[in-house]
Amino acid sequence: RVYKLFSDGLTEAIFQFESRGMQGMLRDAKPTRLEDLIALNALYRPGPMDLIPTFVARKNGREEVEYPHPLVANMLSETYGIMVYQEQVMQTAQILGGYSLGGADMLRRAMGKKKPEEMAEQRQIFRDGAAKNNIDQSKADEVFDLMEKFAGYGFNKSHAAAYSLLAYHTGWLKVHYRAEFYCANM
Repeated sequence: RVYKLFSDGLTEAIFQFESRGMQGMLRDAKPTRLEDLIALNALYRPGPMDLIPTFVARKNGREEVEYPHPLVANMLSETYGIMVYQEQVMQTAQILGGYSLGGADMLRRAMGKKKPEEMAEQRQIFRDGAAKNNIDQSKADEVFDLMEKFAGYGFNKSHAAAYSLLAYHTGWLKVHYRAEFYCANM
């Protein structure tokens, strides 16, 4: 019943999910599990918002799931081939570009700052690492562009998970203790 509440967009007074835009997205997405709420929470941010229609179409089977590269398919399967979280950007840098964990975090930070000279240097590091994985430069640039577009605005999964779990609990109270829920909100 709680996921039906979210799927129907009846999320007034539900933490992180109460705006009209968020309610519309929920009606389109039809979340059926906590992982969906987590991803939708992370996607509903200025940068990755453009990816919501693709996420929804893939989740609901209206669009085929595509991955930036087969090597990251397993890591991106939970989010239907879309980099939703900062951690996924970092893992992509590690898997495809040969970055260390620390190096991937530095890349994520550099992407957030958007300094052209630093980004040109990071792009070349990514290309060189990708070449070691037999990934040609055009594909490496394509993946790097995806990462760069998202990383500046991306949400980390732990925040999205904590927010979404709290939202689910709030929704549970709304479903099972409706009068008390509304009294508490007043």
